[in-house]
Amino acid sequence: MAEKESKEYGAELPHETLSICPECKRVLKAVVFEDHGKVFIQRKCPKHGTFKEVYWEDAKYYRRMKEFAAPAKKISNPNAKFVGEDGSSCPFDCGLCSTHKSHTGLANIALTNRCDLACWYCFYFAKEGEPIYEPSLDLIDRMLANLRKEAPISPNAVQLTGGEPTLRNDLVDIIKLCKKHGFEQVQLNTTGMNLGFKKGLAKEVAKAGCSTVYMSFDGVSKKTNPKNHWEVPYALEECRKARLGVVLVPTLIKGINDQEIGQIINFGLNNIKTVRGINFQPVSFVGRIPKKERDKGRITIPKAIELIEEQTNGKITKDDFYTVPCIHSITRFVEAFTGTKQYDLSVHFACGAATYVFLDGKKVIPVTKFIDVEGFMELLDELSEELERGGLKTVVAGKLLLNVGKFIDKSKQPSYLDFGKMLFDMLIKHNFDTLGRIHEKSMLIGMMHFMDPYNYDIERVQRCDIHYSMPDGRIVPFCSFNVLPEIYRDKIQKQYSTPWKEWSKANEGKDPNAKYKRNVQALESSPVYKKYYPVPTNYFEGIK
Repeated sequence: MAEKESKEYGAELPHETLSICPECKRVLKAVVFEDHGKVFIQRKCPKHGTFKEVYWEDAKYYRRMKEFAAPAKKISNPNAKFVGEDGSSCPFDCGLCSTHKSHTGLANIALTNRCDLACWYCFYFAKEGEPIYEPSLDLIDRMLANLRKEAPISPNAVQLTGGEPTLRNDLVDIIKLCKKHGFEQVQLNTTGMNLGFKKGLAKEVAKAGCSTVYMSFDGVSKKTNPKNHWEVPYALEECRKARLGVVLVPTLIKGINDQEIGQIINFGLNNIKTVRGINFQPVSFVGRIPKKERDKGRITIPKAIELIEEQTNGKITKDDFYTVPCIHSITRFVEAFTGTKQYDLSVHFACGAATYVFLDGKKVIPVTKFIDVEGFMELLDELSEELERGGLKTVVAGKLLLNVGKFIDKSKQPSYLDFGKMLFDMLIKHNFDTLGRIHEKSMLIGMMHFMDPYNYDIERVQRCDIHYSMPDGRIVPFCSFNVLPEIYRDKIQKQYSTPWKEWSKANEGKDPNAKYKRNVQALESSPVYKKYYPVPTNYFEGIK
């Protein structure tokens, strides 16, 4: 397992941290503790009283995941000053500041606050009559350049988001600009509808350099996914033709779509040549969600994973998932072997979890079924220590080649895969050809639980590696940007927005609040719709 910082996350539950009052947003001392097998966070505001909120729904699973916490990976050139030694100024001085403990793993740039839908659980939306935020190409150029200045590791992945970014006519130019700045991965966060219906758009964005479409997908039925159920087939079909990989992004809400988690995974496997992954997002109670809905709809990562095990009939289990920072051992080894700084996902262990599954015929095989993940990570840590002590690379490479097979059960790995060779080629030769070839037969299943004012943990904010590049030059963690919009998102974007009437005048013939209207009968009668619904293959016996 990865080496730990001695004071990271406390030794055990209960654990003291800092939070905020959901009402007045003042910083408060808080405690994370176990109660009846669950983990809660609690704090008391002198004005608004005590707030107790579920943090993780499984205390045992929380402890297991905490074992894979990674050391901090700070940037060396923060562009905001931290005020106050007790942490009281965090999260109100983001920028990034010198106390932040993760470099940017995924950068976000909001291209617009316009959207042709009006989803009730959305983080981010433009109200009719309010200013329109759409940064110019010159401003986006500066925002991208600012991200690339991060040291010692500059981010190479950027997500273009909104609002609905496909509403911008210059989207292709923006993607080209991202590539010009050296971003290897360009993601497009969208409902997918315009990709499905704007002829040639999917091919245009792919040609410009978009590598992944991050597409909303809340369920396989009309009831659970009224947002884009009818349009998803058209978007997937166009992405398939453009050879543009898609990550499905379901927002999980208890009692709304949590009963379809297994079916969502099954849908992804049925379209595995296009669907590269599924990233479940347990709902965050910000934006349009009323406070009274909180208890009814709250779901956390361990419960979502438990439902995956139930709804896949045990073919994908809780033991198949690891917290995001577990990959630190791989990063550490590559750094020690190459002598250069590498990306490291040093996020808080409670922020996210993931596994990889492979499809071999009709057989679903999680990566953990044929590789001893923890044993292999321990081997990499031992070899890293040897390199850090001055060990010879040739000797270490030989030891890796000799021992890697001990952690792989070849009788259980997919028939088309030599996982040991692939690992050696990646870690020693830096050859990713094999990984690319198996991509259409594997799928990432992950989840990321963004915070809201009720479960806010400042330790998690300080560990965040999903950051927004803002037009004023600051780089702000996701859960500061969206949970404290009056300080970050809304405040700064008003300064860079165009009044509603002025935007309408400059974009004659366009309604900034135009909403999509669907013709259900026409959509359902198309061969494209019928190709994807109903889902042809059931990879998990018994699910409906």
